[in-house]
Amino acid sequence: MKSTPDLCDEYPNLVQVLDPILQNFGGREQFCGQVITVSCPEDNSKIKELLNEDGDRRILVVDGAASRSCAYLGDMLAAKASCNGWSGIVINGYIRDVDQIKITDIGVQALGSYPVKTEKRGLGRVNITVTFGGIRFNTGDYLYADNNGVVVSQQQLI
Repeated sequence: MKSTPDLCDEYPNLVQVLDPILQNFGGREQFCGQVITVSCPEDNSKIKELLNEDGDRRILVVDGAASRSCAYLGDMLAAKASCNGWSGIVINGYIRDVDQIKITDIGVQALGSYPVKTEKRGLGRVNITVTFGGIRFNTGDYLYADNNGVVVSQQQLI
């Protein structure tokens, strides 16, 4: 995969660049794939449902509304996502079990870490437009992430 700076240089009119708000936590420091979106403030039930499906090298983009009261992803869900073929998870929220996630073969970017898990109430919406970090994410977009940042395009670039 090309680096995100290379993509920005080569496709300046096709990429949106996420504000520098996320940290790289996963075992894959560089990842890309087609986006599927979910919005689920303080509830990771829909995240768990989606990550239990075949990922087909996609990236789950989670809008947790930057809630500081819970973590949306832990080691068990990250391991499940890796086993099911997901390329990565990008979270507008927090994760936990960071030491285990950094050795799991999946890309994970999030705002930070927080040790408390979410409630499980079955709430959330899938395949909707979510907006954070200056970008509008839609299911079907293409996301490219590395230690330099995150870029999104409506077109597949590589």
